[in-house]
Formats: sequence, C-alpha cells, structure tokens
Amino acid sequence: MSDAHISTGLSHRPWRTELAATFKLAWPLALANLLQMLTYAVDVIFIARLGEAPLAASAIAVALFGLVLWALSGLTGAVAPLIAEELGARAPALRPVRRVTRMALWLAVLSGAGGMGLCLLLEPLMRATGQQEDIIALATVYNLMIVWSLIPMVINNVLRNFVSALGRPVFATAITAAGIGVNALANYAFIFGNLGAPELGLRGAAVATIITGVTTMFIYILAIRLDARLHRYHIFGFWWRVDMHRMMQIVRLGTPIALTITAEAGIFGGAAFLMGNIGTSQLAAHTVALQIAALAFQVPFGIGQAATIRVGYFFGARDRAGMMRAGWTAIAMGTAFMAVTATSMIVLPKPLLAIYVDPWAPKNAVLVAFALQYLVIAAAFQLVDGVQAVAAGALRGLQDTRIPMWIAIFSYWVPGMGVSLFLGFATPLEGRGVWLGLATGLTVAAILLVWRWWRRDALGLTMRSTATAKA
Repeated sequence: MSDAHISTGLSHRPWRTELAATFKLAWPLALANLLQMLTYAVDVIFIARLGEAPLAASAIAVALFGLVLWALSGLTGAVAPLIAEELGARAPALRPVRRVTRMALWLAVLSGAGGMGLCLLLEPLMRATGQQEDIIALATVYNLMIVWSLIPMVINNVLRNFVSALGRPVFATAITAAGIGVNALANYAFIFGNLGAPELGLRGAAVATIITGVTTMFIYILAIRLDARLHRYHIFGFWWRVDMHRMMQIVRLGTPIALTITAEAGIFGGAAFLMGNIGTSQLAAHTVALQIAALAFQVPFGIGQAATIRVGYFFGARDRAGMMRAGWTAIAMGTAFMAVTATSMIVLPKPLLAIYVDPWAPKNAVLVAFALQYLVIAAAFQLVDGVQAVAAGALRGLQDTRIPMWIAIFSYWVPGMGVSLFLGFATPLEGRGVWLGLATGLTVAAILLVWRWWRRDALGLTMRSTATAKA
C-alpha cells in the first residue's frame, strides 16, 4: 500500500472502503491495547505471590505512575494527527513527518524527566493520606526504581503512533505481545532469583518493568530500521536538530489531551474513594466491575485512535467528505462493538466476573451481589463510553483538542461527580448511585462531543488554516 493510498482511501464505494480502511487500522491498535492490559496483569500475578503488603505497595505506586504515564502518552500522542495531516496534504511528506516525529521524541524525553519528578512525590503523598509505614517503605523503594522505565515507555508511545500513522499498526500489536513475554520472563527471573538472576523480590518487579520498556523501545527501533517504508523517513537522523515550531505544535495539541486523560482518570479514581467510604465489599465489587468495563473499553479506544489517523489524513487533504465518512464510520464501529459488550454484561455477567473472581464461591457472595448490580449500570453506559471515546478521537484528527478538554472536565466533574455524590450519599442507592453518576458524566460527554463533531463544518474545524490555531 502506498503512502498516497493511506492518505486518501478513495473508491467508487467510499463508505465501504472507509469501513475496511478503519477496521484494518483499528483492530491491531485495539488488540495492542488489550495486550498492554495483559502486561500489567502479568506484574500483578507475579507480585501477588510475594504477599498482600508488596501487592498493596505496588498498587499504590502504579496508581500514580500509571496516571503520569497515561497523561504523557496523551501529550506525545498528538504526533499522530500531525503526521496524518502531513500525509494527507502531500504524501509521503518525508521531511515534515521526520521533523514532527523527532520533536515528539524530544518531548518524550523532556516530559518523561518531568514525569519522573512528579512520581517522586509518592512518599509525601502516601504520608499525607495516612498510609501504613510498612506499605510506605515498600512502595517508596519500588517507586524509586520503576520511574526509570517512564522515559522509554513514553518514547515507545511516540514510535507506536509513528508506525500506526504510516500504515503499520500491526507492528504495535506484535511488539506489545513480545513485551508480555519479556516482562513475564524478567519477573520470573528477578523476583524469585531464577535463571541465575539475583532474588530481588518487589524490586525485581521494577527491574522487569525497566527491562521490558527498554527492550520494547529497541524492538521498535529495529522494526523501523528494517521496514523500507518506515526507514526512509530517517526519524533518528540529525536527532540534535531542534524545530521549536513543531515542538510547540505538539505541545499545543497534546496538552489538552493530557489534561482530558487526567480528568477522566480522576473521576474513576475519585469513585474508588467514594466506594471505599461506603463499604469494603462495595469497593471490591466496584474494582472488579470496573476492570471488566475497562477491558471492553480498549476496543473503542483503539477505534478512536484509528479515527484520529483516518480523519487526519482527510483533514490534511482538505477533503471534507472524507473527514465526514471517516468520523461517522468510526463512531458507528465503536457503538456497534459496545452494544455487543453491553448485551454480554446483561446476559453473561457471572462468566465475565469469573475473569477476576470465582462468582460461584460462597466467600465471594456479597462481592458478586454488588458487582452484578454495577454491571447492569455498566452495560447502560457502555454505549456512551464508546461513543465519547471515538468522537474525541475523530475531533483530534481535526486537531481540535481544547474545547473537548473542557467538555470532558465539565462532564466528568460537574454532572458526573455531582450525581455520584448526591445519589451515593444522600439516597439509599449508595454504590449504585456512584455508578449512575459515572454513567451521567459519560453520557453528557458523549452528547457534547458528538454534537461538536456534527457541527464541525459550522464551527470551522475542518479548515486547516483555523483548526490548528484552535487546538
């Protein structure tokens, strides 16, 4: 497939062609997202064998580390719509793509260093929230090591966006899958002292994370070097050259994405604190049900990433009809998938819960009873969750991120958190009320984001000369 074909995807059957092109781009990204979740699950599986205290300590450290990593991935991920725009405008656009990718790699290093500083605030944060001393000690040691994996992981995010925008999303899937194997082997070796490695316990899990991040980065570099289409961009050449215009483009576009991610992560993190105030069983049930919802969300999230790239191609080509087809096709795909997952949550709730707990064990009866209630509500907001994720991705393809950021902050924290607080603590609904608040926030976000996508021409978002300034 040529770069020109990537950019346009024109056909005498444009809707069918767009559906095929979006699916071809989306499925490897969605699968890579699912595999990334499996990578984190591998860490939990190994650390859990060390005992409750190491597991709790690692969970606290990863909560902050994961939030920082996710936000920085949003910041540097702004490289995808910029690459797509350049390809749509004048494929193969070797120099512009090389420059924007190089500056994204610079930003990955600089922002990663800043993110490491934020992660080092973990110990005072734990003391301020009254954590136990033994947990603080374990988490601090683990955190001081795991932060060194942050920069390689953010670099990996840039390279993942680069290969995906250039029509090689399957590379991201394969490399993420390889990372799972590296992570499992490194955990096995360094946690328990196998294969001639020292027995480091919880610190060994941090070493495994560092090894996985660095190894994955080098696999990306090797794949780019060996692939003819990717190598001709020479994104690692003249790496010392600074292009501040390109750097500021990424920062202007990516900062609102990072803040949007922080706002969404914050509402779900806040919900966990609310559930903890209601009861231990409710919190445990909330955690399990939310994991199932998060697992399902990885698919529309991948479709949203594909929408950013597909819409971006047509945005660069100034093809408004193409932008329209790409966005609506992706939104329809995301909605259709989430309709299936919503139905599954209603029809097969216990088999889904069995992924994480034994729903038929008497000891889990109370947890399962609450989780079944929450899954019914989760089924209701699956559709709107998928819609808002894909609509946000389509708008990013138009380089429209600032207003969607305010939509997200408002939706999640005003009607969303407001309803959760009221129904959770001022009515008998308790945990169900908290989940209804989450559903409310997602619904408002979906409505406002789809409205903005529908009004994209009237708002001037499809005009390249103004859209960049709006971002």
